[in-house]
Amino acid sequence: MARVGLYPGTFDPVTNGHLDIIGRAVKLVDKLVIGVAINRDKGPLFTLEERVAILQDETAHLNKIAEVVVEPFESLTMQFAEQVGAGIIIRGLRAVADFEYEFQMTAMNQQLNRNIETAFLMADPRHQAIASRLVKEIARLGGDITPFVPKGVGQRLLAKLGVA
Repeated sequence: MARVGLYPGTFDPVTNGHLDIIGRAVKLVDKLVIGVAINRDKGPLFTLEERVAILQDETAHLNKIAEVVVEPFESLTMQFAEQVGAGIIIRGLRAVADFEYEFQMTAMNQQLNRNIETAFLMADPRHQAIASRLVKEIARLGGDITPFVPKGVGQRLLAKLGVA
């Protein structure tokens, strides 16, 4: 039976930190579903279709390691994990603040389904400070975002913000 993992997020935009976690997660599963959340509360800059397409472009090379599928979702993460047959939810941790939030989410998710585990991957120290909202702010204010996102993502972000 194939090991299926789910890596959920908003990915607005996908950063080098996200891609680091994805690149390491594919080594742990046979199939990795990257769940792109439809999060109306966050008011994403990129449309859902754009975020899915960007992730497909940036992760296509990983299909040599494991099957990688990018899918949008609007349900609870646990419901989506059940829908895609995931046995594990992959989460990235950058700092103590992430741990506190993720600790609560994991406890709640265990109440919803004890058969699906959550695994935490620590962010590479080079990427610990990267957050999508900060990347957007840096780009909006004319700063250099090249250390934080792949070249193609940076170009799309600058174009989206009208600062390219």
